[in-house]
Amino acid sequence: MMNTARLFLAALPLLAFGACSTVAYDDPDKVETLTIDFGSTDLQTMASNMVTSLNSAPQLAYLENPSKGSDKRVIMLMGGVNNRTTEHIDTEGITDSVRSALLQGGRFRFVVAKQGQEEIGDQVRFQQGAGRVDPSQARSFGKQLGAEVVLFGTLRSIEKTKGRSLENGLTKKEDVWYQFVLECTNIETGEIIWSNIKEIRKGEKKGIFG
Repeated sequence: MMNTARLFLAALPLLAFGACSTVAYDDPDKVETLTIDFGSTDLQTMASNMVTSLNSAPQLAYLENPSKGSDKRVIMLMGGVNNRTTEHIDTEGITDSVRSALLQGGRFRFVVAKQGQEEIGDQVRFQQGAGRVDPSQARSFGKQLGAEVVLFGTLRSIEKTKGRSLENGLTKKEDVWYQFVLECTNIETGEIIWSNIKEIRKGEKKGIFG
């Protein structure tokens, strides 16, 4: 009984230390290596690669024609990214990052996708029928920009696991390969005028107790 009490008292500092938690800000651009799963660094890497390629793609130059006047930006619709991985990944995080960076680049302008059309419709109906908006400033249907191209893609992965054995020192190895494909299609002709692929491979080793 005495030995049990001594062991409990000796473990109290460790229990107290383990119960403590801290919160601190960190660099959002810092490389994330907590797990092998899809993470913020993967998202940033893929989005950055696509944005760089699109901003310099010569295949879209014909859409910047003189008939547009002073604003020759390409009018784009941001489509979705199909998640074909085994993970639950919010692919809207990828499309949001791509769209935001492309807007800042100055070569593209974007029209609202499906998820924003309902809000626009509600506001136009309010301005037209509520009697609260100056008629000279009330907006109407039929004046939205028509997108010239749509951007959409696919995210897929292949995962491999090698179990523990004496040959590999009882370590467990996991490998995951991600492939992100993005395509830009001319809406009028249906032609794929630009496409890019970004691949990422990640590996993890787990010890005996991992």
